[in-house]
Amino acid sequence: MKVAIVSINQPSFNASLKLSSFMSDFDVDIYAKEGFSSSEHRVINYQKLDDIMGLAWQKYDAIIAILAIGAVVRKIAPFLKDKSSDPAVLVIDLALSKIVPLLSGHLGGANELANLLASRLNASVFISTATDQTNTLAFDMVAKKRGWRIENIKCLAKISNNLLNKKAVKVATYESIFDSLPKKDNLELIDFDSVDDNSVVISPFGNFENLTLRPKIYIGIGCNQGTTKEEIEEAFAEFIENYKISKDDIALFASFEAKSSELGLLEFVKSLGKEIKFFKKEDINSLEMEFSSSASKKFFGIKGVAEPSAILASHYKELVIKKVALHKKITLAGAI
Repeated sequence: MKVAIVSINQPSFNASLKLSSFMSDFDVDIYAKEGFSSSEHRVINYQKLDDIMGLAWQKYDAIIAILAIGAVVRKIAPFLKDKSSDPAVLVIDLALSKIVPLLSGHLGGANELANLLASRLNASVFISTATDQTNTLAFDMVAKKRGWRIENIKCLAKISNNLLNKKAVKVATYESIFDSLPKKDNLELIDFDSVDDNSVVISPFGNFENLTLRPKIYIGIGCNQGTTKEEIEEAFAEFIENYKISKDDIALFASFEAKSSELGLLEFVKSLGKEIKFFKKEDINSLEMEFSSSASKKFFGIKGVAEPSAILASHYKELVIKKVALHKKITLAGAI
């Protein structure tokens, strides 16, 4: 994590040096007025705060200001854009005894960083985020901790307010994911056809106007011997277009070990910058569930390729896209 510690005078510069010594596991730059330097810490000098704030906004994951809160608010105001992209901003007092995560508490990581520094400095933290104060489920934090993308984040405030007010919130997702959610007291599992304005969607595919969390999807793939990279690319493009799947949400590909020497398949996966995992016959046949009929049962004595491979590779072990056969050569399936 790249962090900028911003000071403005001798006392705050001294505090910056001390704070930096507690952050040796971070990539830290200290910003100080001209004339201040250190042989032990990386110091970047400036004349006016306005000269550095725009650069810092783009360059760092977090900005820690040892300044007055009002001054910080005024200096960062022109750069505020979106909670999904703004850096974490924290304000710390000169004694390093009080920490305020000012901006991007959840997605930017300001709250987490504040708590970490508080534990190292033996400092107190003032977190203003309501869901944190009331121990209420925060869907943005669920997504962040699990590495999921978020779409339509503008809808988050309404959902969070409903939960804070103890109102029911509908969640359109799969049982395995719903069961894994914390603090489900006011959550109701619904199917995707029942989505309304008071719903959250958790799915790796489909188009929605609601707050949508995109869990990782694991793609099981089978192909005939000698299938080319170009043929797989064409089929895959059709598959993700039909299901509205983003390549960014694909965790990895999976298949049967007999396909591990298929050059077209290997080249295709490599071209996407992804990995593929191959499973043995006994792994596939150990699954106690029914799969779509497959020619692989006749040729290899296994229950299938695309569907069971996707299940085996997946996190929640739930099939969400049954096998799709394309161009009479390629099969694709998806699991979460």
